[in-house]
Amino acid sequence: MSNANFFETLKAAYSNAFDKPCLSLPNGRSFTYGDIDALSAKMAGALLATGAKPGDRITVQVEKSAENIALYLGAMRAGLIYVPLNTAYTPEEVQYFLSDAKPAIFVCSPENYAALAPAAKKARLKKLFTLGAEGNGSLPDTASSISPFKRCCSRTETDTAVILYTSGTTGRSKGAMLTHGNLRSNAETLNTLWDFTHHDVLLHALPVFHIHGLFVALHTAMLSACEILFLPKFDVCEILSQLPKSSVMMGVPTFYTRLLANVNFTKTVCESVRLFISGSAPLTTETFKAFETRTGHKILERYGMSEAGMIASNPLNGERVAGTVGYPLPKVSIRISGEAPSEVEIKGPNVFAGYWEKPDKTKEVFTKDLWFRTGDIGTLSDDGRLTLVGREKDLIISGGFNIYPVEIEQVINALSGVAESAVIGVPHPDMGEGVVAILVEENSGVTDEALSQAVSKLAKFKRPRRFIRLRTLPRNAMGKVQKQALRETYKNIYRV
Repeated sequence: MSNANFFETLKAAYSNAFDKPCLSLPNGRSFTYGDIDALSAKMAGALLATGAKPGDRITVQVEKSAENIALYLGAMRAGLIYVPLNTAYTPEEVQYFLSDAKPAIFVCSPENYAALAPAAKKARLKKLFTLGAEGNGSLPDTASSISPFKRCCSRTETDTAVILYTSGTTGRSKGAMLTHGNLRSNAETLNTLWDFTHHDVLLHALPVFHIHGLFVALHTAMLSACEILFLPKFDVCEILSQLPKSSVMMGVPTFYTRLLANVNFTKTVCESVRLFISGSAPLTTETFKAFETRTGHKILERYGMSEAGMIASNPLNGERVAGTVGYPLPKVSIRISGEAPSEVEIKGPNVFAGYWEKPDKTKEVFTKDLWFRTGDIGTLSDDGRLTLVGREKDLIISGGFNIYPVEIEQVINALSGVAESAVIGVPHPDMGEGVVAILVEENSGVTDEALSQAVSKLAKFKRPRRFIRLRTLPRNAMGKVQKQALRETYKNIYRV
């Protein structure tokens, strides 16, 4: 194609549906596809007016809103690289992302402007904008006074469209560079694989700073120009009121456990829904079976990550097996690196271009024959169905969010009175995994209050809910802390 900008693909898909609802909000506000397209052109005009050039980064930490989606589309339209940040990140954490991504533009919520302005000043931005959950702020004000950018900046398949920050167990967050080609391959594949049509209505309660809500859900729906019931967050009562209007729901396992805990969640409420999809964290066999018993629906579980979008999916038409993540997507190849179970390695048009300004880290995660090493441990059945049995790294997934123990350990270890610590994830009935910090004290010791104060510098979803004190941490012959032993010892701590 002459212009491989993924925005062109999306616009071509909805260009004949300008009068159709795109984003319908529970407060009664509704945006047609024409509205969103026009607003994205205004956003693009405001961004380009700052002097930003194609390939520049725009870092965004704002609440979920229709204007946020228009900003994302406008950034892509303008050829900028979109860098979304979790809204729970603290100013200290945001400072790192700004220094690493080196954006031309930063957009934050109006209420966070004062706290984030110093970090923005250090980053030497071209412009700091604000954007509120109700569509207010300096960015929409500027956009309304600037000529809209109605064209679409030319990009190639290999040009970076988005940088998603993801961490490892041995260092700070790394920016995974996803190209326009990566986004297109995943969106078109999922749209076909899950049989989306313009008749569908997607129930969207996911955050939009994450690959699940921003790419898997929105891209797939927009390629069919279907209506999206756009909720600001997951709320059981709101979900129950919107489900009868919906045909597809995407969520994390926590969504489904919370629905099952509500007596008003019945088979009748789900009559219009053709498909429930789960991802971002492992879905337990117990939840899968309980959901089927209650509703008659077998949740479709799939597997993906920031570096590759979606990788595998249980079939739309065919057996969905609890505890498995299904088969490789079309054009995606999966292999197990050694004798099973072993590390899952993948190849395909969905695999990212590398980590932003970290060639050494990029080299580490690719094999000599250029397969991407996912860090997940799994097995493949004879017919190619993938089952994940663990993680090579000590990643914790709580409520669908990735948590990297080393970051929390560094905060705890810096506290006076702590000799060392180990942070683990253990089963949690609501969040999937709960964070536990195990520490060895120095002679002076440390109070729970001091520990809580120290971890308050981290986003709330990262903070340990339990602190355990031991005389020593268990280690193997090589001196490595045996976190698996700790996970086994404390596996029931959230179940009592």
